[in-house]
Amino acid sequence: MLFASPPWDQFVLLIGELTLLVIFGIVAFGLFVVFIALYSMRRGKFYFPRLMSSGFIMLEGLLKAIIGLFGLDDQDLMSFFVRVHNSMNAKGFESIPVSRRALFFPQCLRSAKCPAHLTPEGLLCQGCGQCSFGTVLSSFRDMGYRVFIVPGSSFIQRMVKKYHPAGIIGVGCIVEVRHGLEMCDRLGLCGMGVLTLRDGCVETLVNWQDVIEVAALGVDPRSIPENLDVSPQ
Repeated sequence: MLFASPPWDQFVLLIGELTLLVIFGIVAFGLFVVFIALYSMRRGKFYFPRLMSSGFIMLEGLLKAIIGLFGLDDQDLMSFFVRVHNSMNAKGFESIPVSRRALFFPQCLRSAKCPAHLTPEGLLCQGCGQCSFGTVLSSFRDMGYRVFIVPGSSFIQRMVKKYHPAGIIGVGCIVEVRHGLEMCDRLGLCGMGVLTLRDGCVETLVNWQDVIEVAALGVDPRSIPENLDVSPQ
């Protein structure tokens, strides 16, 4: 037969060996990324952040499977990689003037009884006092931030096209923040993420101190309102 020749058999064998070698290399790289991530978590310091970030983007499914074998929650892994992304962008974000930054909050942080209505630029807080938005949004605006409360990523893209910020802080659940950071990378923007304390669609929570610490990066302390405590907890 035409394909039953020794050269063909050797070629098929070579392809098989190369395939196994590639699979082994991918798994080994995934294990290495997980090891570095776990070691970084343990030490409280980021090692090889760009390698970890690239590895997570390329091998997300595999990394989650490996993390599962260790009995760990893949949400912890995704949260860690958000922090890695922030660490990589922190220096660049500090150099961006506040006037060229935008701060996006998810509408799920508001009260279920919120009277605000949706506008072409998101929800406009009425300061009704039923949630913490009314007491902090004006302070962020006083710092120079453009602040938006949005129902989804389409609003973020619309505001980016309209106002052309160079730096963005996105607050939300892991999935939303991750998508937002990926969008920033595609658009060449410097993105920073802050995770909510729990997922959900109504009355979720955020640690405002986390938001304040990111928002204060590179900002003259004299321009930060006194009601915003920027000291680490």
